[in-house]
Order: sequence, then structure tokens, then C-alpha cells
Amino acid sequence: MKSVTRFLIITFLAVTTIGLQLSYASDGGGEITYKSTVFSHDSHVDGMGLDCDSCHDGIFEMEAGAMAANPAFSMEAIYQGEFCGACHDGDTAFASDEDCTTCHVKDGGDMLYTEPVKSVIFSHEIHADGFGCESCHTGLFKMEALAAQKNENFVMEALYQGEYCGACHDGDTAFASNTRCATCHIGVKGYNRLTGGGKAANGSH
Repeated sequence: MKSVTRFLIITFLAVTTIGLQLSYASDGGGEITYKSTVFSHDSHVDGMGLDCDSCHDGIFEMEAGAMAANPAFSMEAIYQGEFCGACHDGDTAFASDEDCTTCHVKDGGDMLYTEPVKSVIFSHEIHADGFGCESCHTGLFKMEALAAQKNENFVMEALYQGEYCGACHDGDTAFASNTRCATCHIGVKGYNRLTGGGKAANGSH
């Protein structure tokens, strides 16, 4: 009786595994969401006629979540022809620094910088109206949240010299970076409003 039960369990597991593999193969792997980025197996397999081995195992590991855990998986690496950049080179497929919203489904939202000074805000929504992501990425800013904040050269003096925001905020393309300061520097009150800080947050009156 035990051997019959064992046989049935093994058969059930085998059939289930094969079914899952067939299901996975038939839907091409589905969609993978990574932060604000969506990758569609469907559009690459059905839409372009690629096989699984076009990308696996040479470019990507055949394991869910492998890229999210890989510290080398970055936009910079893609621009250098690695990962998605192996095809998205402007020849085989559109270049990885073009048509950003094909994969990046959300704009970056509001960025609240706290270094080197506290309470500086940047709005992607305002800037994206009329500009593509590539206008600032890859040349001026890395495609990484708060990357500039981690850069010790990201200071107002650099902006005045035409770097970072100063590349456009030169008084010609957009208002000069040494004018209309409160547009970006929202001060302590603005910071507290956004973060819920101040007296109300700590329960004082």
C-alpha cells in the first residue's frame, strides 16, 4: 500500500511540474516587475519571435528575481551593452537610452533631497511635460533614485557652472539656477509638510 501511495504522489508531482513548465512556456514567462520597470516576455517571445534561449542563460539567468538581486544590473551596465543592452543598442532594437517609458512605467515622482542641504524638491512630473527621460538621463543624472545626492560634487556651485540642473537652468533654456530659489528649496516648513515632521509629528502642541 505504501508503495502505491508513493507511486501516486510521485506521479502527481511529476504531472504538476510538467504542467507548470508547459504553462510557463506557453505564456512566455509573463511580465516581470522590477522597481518601476516592467519587462514583458510576451512582447519579446510572441511579438518578436524570440526563443527563451535568446536571452537565457547567456544574458540572463533562468531564475525569477535573479536580476533584482544582482548588484551589477544597472542602467549604466545596460548602456554599456550588458543585460537588456545586448539587444537594445539602437541596431537590433531601440537604444536603451531612448523610449524609456516603454519599460519604465512610472515617472520618478517627486524627489526629496536631504543632502548636501535639507529640503530640496525635484518634480519629474513638471519636467516630463515636453521632455523625455533621456533629456537628463544618461548624460546629466544616473537613472537611480537620489544618485546625485550621493555625489559630493552635487552642490550649487556646480549648478552655477552649468552642471546637473544648471545644464538647463542657465537663464536661457529655463530660469537660472541662482534665481527663484524657493521653487526647489522648500525650507523647513515645506519639508515638514511633505514628511509629516515638526510639532504635529512628535505629538507636541
